[in-house]
Amino acid sequence: MLFAAGLGTRMRPLTDDRPKPLIEVGGQTLLDRALFVAREAGAGPIVVNSHYKGQMIADHLAGQDIAISDEADLLLDTGGGLRKALPLLGEGPVVTLNPDVVWRGANPVAALHAAWDGARMDALLMLVPLAQTTGRVGGGDFSTDDAGRLMRKGDLVYGGVQMLNPARLAEIPDQVFSLNKLWDLQIAAGRAFGTVYGGQWCDLGRPETIPLAEAMLNGG
Repeated sequence: MLFAAGLGTRMRPLTDDRPKPLIEVGGQTLLDRALFVAREAGAGPIVVNSHYKGQMIADHLAGQDIAISDEADLLLDTGGGLRKALPLLGEGPVVTLNPDVVWRGANPVAALHAAWDGARMDALLMLVPLAQTTGRVGGGDFSTDDAGRLMRKGDLVYGGVQMLNPARLAEIPDQVFSLNKLWDLQIAAGRAFGTVYGGQWCDLGRPETIPLAEAMLNGG
């Protein structure tokens, strides 16, 4: 699932006339870059959610074998959005991608698939060492223990790509909620893990990060 429903407020004025996933970096939209990552890794079926200027997302994806989870009536955040999309995704585990990041190196979805162990994992997050990030504001999000189990706080940044078992979404009563609530359940159960990315990563959070991402992609 690709999360494309956000308002993109930090990217204004670029998002005044388009949703954030349709901003171009290096001549390619963020949405198309994320779709390439998913397809190259063999992920499918693919679902994209939409809210802000959702018709532009639908028009951009027209003719492709991609389902749209329409959140025009209510923006559900990542947790609520994923739960709404589950009938379109089918049985888990599922992969979620944030299109507003750019990767340079190995395919992160393929790396997650290779490291996934459903017998002991309910979540596997792709983490990036703070020193390998570009455009990041603030510190890290997580650390891991010797077995790779996820812990809050540390110098590892969540890269916006994960593989997870969505079953426990049913335990969360809220309609609108972040996937952080699901992670907290999985962390408490000792079933949330992280794997560290070996390449480079850029957070496309603000207009000034676009040239940084393009320089990174060009080897800078």
